[in-house]
Amino acid sequence: MARPSPPGGDLTVPPGPGLPQGMVIPAGELLERFSRASGPGGQGVNTTDSRVQLLFRPPASIAVAELPEAARDRLLRGLEPHLAGGQLVIVASEHRAQRQNRLAARQRLIDLLRSAAAPPPPQRRATRPTRGSQRRRLEGKRQRSQIKAARGRVAGDDT
Repeated sequence: MARPSPPGGDLTVPPGPGLPQGMVIPAGELLERFSRASGPGGQGVNTTDSRVQLLFRPPASIAVAELPEAARDRLLRGLEPHLAGGQLVIVASEHRAQRQNRLAARQRLIDLLRSAAAPPPPQRRATRPTRGSQRRRLEGKRQRSQIKAARGRVAGDDT
């Protein structure tokens, strides 16, 4: 897993499936908000703004507009369920330090962009079962039938 670029700078999405040249999102297109996080933090939990909200508007992004048309359409279609009011909101509050949460939010955004841009897997081509596999299946059914047939009452003298 590639390390995300440092907080506050441009976000570099490395090349991968769906993004063969990768992608660089300018820092001006990313908005970070900070607030107090619940959970661990000791004495500083109520005083430090360690929770991070990373906001990104893919439809209005220059980086998305520079992608090839097919990749752009696939990316926007893949991100559609995650958009709220046309923007993507990533929240990170699992770490005590704000910097770590900023890195976690950026990494989450990278992962989301990569998965949304990835092309769908190739469709499965149906194949016929081999003659040997059909024979083994029927032989197994025959054996199971014989086992069950042997469970009947014992024939013989009734005493």
